[in-house]
Amino acid sequence: MTPALPPPVFGYTQVIYALHLLSVILGVLGTATIVGSFLLGIPSIVALLMNYVRRNEVRGTWLESHFRWQIRTFWWAFVWSLLILAISAPLMLVMIGFLTAPVGLFVLGVWLLYRVLRGWTTLRAFQPVP
Repeated sequence: MTPALPPPVFGYTQVIYALHLLSVILGVLGTATIVGSFLLGIPSIVALLMNYVRRNEVRGTWLESHFRWQIRTFWWAFVWSLLILAISAPLMLVMIGFLTAPVGLFVLGVWLLYRVLRGWTTLRAFQPVP
Protein backbone atom coordinates (compact mmCIF):
# COMPACT_ATOMS: atom_id res chain seq x y z
CA MET A 1 0.00 0.00 0.00
CA THR A 2 3.00 2.30 0.44
CA PRO A 3 3.79 4.07 -2.84
CA ALA A 4 7.28 4.06 -4.35
CA LEU A 5 7.05 7.80 -4.97
CA PRO A 6 4.70 10.10 -3.09
CA PRO A 7 1.65 11.20 -5.08
CA PRO A 8 1.22 14.91 -5.91
CA VAL A 9 -1.31 15.27 -3.10
CA PHE A 10 1.39 14.20 -0.63
CA GLY A 11 2.91 17.70 -0.57
CA TYR A 12 -0.56 19.22 -0.35
CA THR A 13 -1.25 17.05 2.70
CA GLN A 14 2.00 18.24 4.29
CA VAL A 15 0.92 21.85 3.77
CA ILE A 16 -2.31 21.07 5.62
CA TYR A 17 -0.37 19.63 8.57
CA ALA A 18 1.93 22.67 8.49
CA LEU A 19 -1.05 25.04 8.64
CA HIS A 20 -2.51 23.15 11.60
CA LEU A 21 0.86 23.21 13.36
CA LEU A 22 1.14 26.94 12.67
CA SER A 23 -2.20 27.44 14.42
CA VAL A 24 -0.98 25.47 17.43
CA ILE A 25 2.26 27.46 17.57
CA LEU A 26 0.36 30.76 17.30
CA GLY A 27 -1.79 29.59 20.21
CA VAL A 28 1.29 28.82 22.30
CA LEU A 29 3.10 32.06 21.48
CA GLY A 30 0.14 34.41 21.19
CA THR A 31 -2.53 35.67 23.51
CA ALA A 32 -5.07 33.07 22.38
CA THR A 33 -5.26 29.51 23.64
CA ILE A 34 -4.04 26.64 21.49
CA VAL A 35 -7.66 25.52 21.05
CA GLY A 36 -8.86 29.03 20.21
CA SER A 37 -6.09 29.53 17.70
CA PHE A 38 -6.70 26.10 16.19
CA LEU A 39 -10.47 26.47 15.82
CA LEU A 40 -10.69 30.17 14.99
CA GLY A 41 -7.32 30.88 13.37
CA ILE A 42 -7.05 31.47 9.64
CA PRO A 43 -4.38 28.73 9.12
CA SER A 44 -6.56 25.92 10.48
CA ILE A 45 -9.69 27.14 8.74
CA VAL A 46 -7.78 27.30 5.45
CA ALA A 47 -6.40 23.79 6.14
CA LEU A 48 -9.91 22.45 6.79
CA LEU A 49 -11.18 23.99 3.55
CA MET A 50 -8.21 22.49 1.70
CA ASN A 51 -9.17 19.07 3.12
CA TYR A 52 -12.71 19.35 1.88
CA VAL A 53 -11.74 20.72 -1.55
CA ARG A 54 -9.44 17.81 -2.46
CA ARG A 55 -10.93 15.02 -0.39
CA ASN A 56 -12.32 13.22 -3.45
CA GLU A 57 -8.83 13.02 -5.01
CA VAL A 58 -7.52 10.84 -2.18
CA ARG A 59 -10.47 8.45 -1.89
CA GLY A 60 -9.23 4.87 -1.93
CA THR A 61 -5.59 5.86 -1.31
CA TRP A 62 -3.50 5.74 1.83
CA LEU A 63 -3.74 9.54 2.00
CA GLU A 64 -7.48 9.27 2.61
CA SER A 65 -6.74 8.30 6.21
CA HIS A 66 -4.74 11.52 6.67
CA PHE A 67 -7.52 13.69 5.30
CA ARG A 68 -10.00 11.91 7.58
CA TRP A 69 -7.58 12.34 10.53
CA GLN A 70 -7.17 16.07 9.86
CA ILE A 71 -10.88 16.72 9.41
CA ARG A 72 -11.81 14.71 12.51
CA THR A 73 -9.13 16.44 14.56
CA PHE A 74 -10.70 19.81 13.77
CA TRP A 75 -14.31 18.78 14.39
CA TRP A 76 -13.59 16.73 17.53
CA ALA A 77 -11.66 19.70 18.94
CA PHE A 78 -14.69 21.86 18.19
CA VAL A 79 -17.09 19.46 19.94
CA TRP A 80 -14.81 18.94 22.97
CA SER A 81 -14.24 22.68 23.38
CA LEU A 82 -18.00 23.29 23.38
CA LEU A 83 -18.44 20.53 25.96
CA ILE A 84 -15.66 21.94 28.17
CA LEU A 85 -17.19 25.40 28.03
CA ALA A 86 -20.74 24.11 28.56
CA ILE A 87 -19.66 22.26 31.69
CA SER A 88 -17.40 25.04 32.98
CA ALA A 89 -19.78 27.97 32.45
CA PRO A 90 -22.34 26.97 35.11
CA LEU A 91 -19.53 25.86 37.41
CA MET A 92 -18.16 29.41 37.29
CA LEU A 93 -21.02 30.39 39.56
CA VAL A 94 -19.32 28.36 42.29
CA MET A 95 -15.83 29.37 41.12
CA ILE A 96 -14.67 25.85 40.13
CA GLY A 97 -15.45 26.59 36.50
CA PHE A 98 -12.57 29.06 36.47
CA LEU A 99 -10.35 26.02 37.02
CA THR A 100 -12.12 23.43 34.85
CA ALA A 101 -12.18 25.62 31.72
CA PRO A 102 -8.44 26.36 31.50
CA VAL A 103 -7.47 22.83 32.55
CA GLY A 104 -9.86 21.29 30.01
CA LEU A 105 -8.67 23.59 27.24
CA PHE A 106 -5.03 22.91 28.14
CA VAL A 107 -5.58 19.14 27.91
CA LEU A 108 -7.40 19.62 24.61
CA GLY A 109 -4.50 21.74 23.35
CA VAL A 110 -2.02 18.98 24.20
CA TRP A 111 -4.29 16.50 22.38
CA LEU A 112 -4.32 18.79 19.32
CA LEU A 113 -0.54 19.02 19.29
CA TYR A 114 -0.32 15.23 19.57
CA ARG A 115 -2.76 14.71 16.68
CA VAL A 116 -0.93 17.11 14.38
CA LEU A 117 2.52 15.73 15.16
CA ARG A 118 1.46 12.07 15.04
CA GLY A 119 -0.38 12.55 11.74
CA TRP A 120 2.48 14.45 10.13
CA THR A 121 5.08 11.94 11.36
CA THR A 122 3.01 9.06 10.00
CA LEU A 123 2.58 10.88 6.68
CA ARG A 124 6.33 11.42 6.36
CA ALA A 125 6.79 7.68 6.91
CA PHE A 126 4.46 7.13 3.91
CA GLN A 127 1.98 5.29 6.12
CA PRO A 128 -1.76 5.68 6.61
CA VAL A 129 -2.93 6.92 9.98
CA PRO A 130 -4.60 4.10 11.93
